[in-house]
Amino acid sequence: MKSIEIAAKTVESAVETALKELQVSREDVDVEVLEEPSKGLFGLLGSKLAKVRVTVKKSPQDIAIEFLTDVLEKMGVKTAIEGKMENGYLNLAIKGSNLGLLIGRRGETLDALQYLTNLVVNRKSEKKVHIILDVEGYRKRREETLTRLARRLAEKVKKSGRKIMLEPMNPHERRIIHTALQNNADVTTYSEGDEPYRKVIITLKNAH
Repeated sequence: MKSIEIAAKTVESAVETALKELQVSREDVDVEVLEEPSKGLFGLLGSKLAKVRVTVKKSPQDIAIEFLTDVLEKMGVKTAIEGKMENGYLNLAIKGSNLGLLIGRRGETLDALQYLTNLVVNRKSEKKVHIILDVEGYRKRREETLTRLARRLAEKVKKSGRKIMLEPMNPHERRIIHTALQNNADVTTYSEGDEPYRKVIITLKNAH
C-alpha cells in the first residue's frame, strides 16, 4: 500500500497536501494523525506542526488480484491477472499456459475460485462488488457454446412439440440460455429445481 507522511500547520492542510501528492480522493485513503499542531510561547516559540500519515486503501481489484495470486502460487500455477470494470462488473482475466486445471469440469473449478474471490473481496471492501473470473477466454467460449446449444434445442422443441430439460447449470449459465431465447417467437424458457441442481426447461410458448 502506498503511504506518505506530511507535516503542515493544520491536520486538514496536511491531508490536502497528501491527497494532491498521491493524486487520490479523500474516500480512497486512511488518515492517521501522528501529531496534533500546537502553539508555542506567544504563539511563536516552540510551535509544532500537525503531522499525518495518509495511506491509499486497497481497491477491490487490488484485493482480488492479491488473493488470487496467493492461491495460484500455492497451486504451483504461474499466471498474469488483468482486471477492468465493465457494465458494473469487475472482470478479472487469468492468463498463462496449461490453465485447464483452473477451469475444471464444465468450469466448476473456475466457478469455485470466482465464488471465493467475491467472498474475500466483499468482506474487505466498503462497496459491494460483483466479480467475474475468466481463464484464457473460457467464459466467452462457453457463452458461445451455450447460445448455439439453446438455439439448436429450441428448433428441436419447435419440431417435436416436446419440452427439453437441460443439465444443471449455475445462475450465470442459465441466464445465457434465457437471454439467447428471450426473443424467440416459438419457445419460452424457465428454471426449476434447487441449487446447485437447478435446470433450464425449453418448451413451446403455448405449452407452458
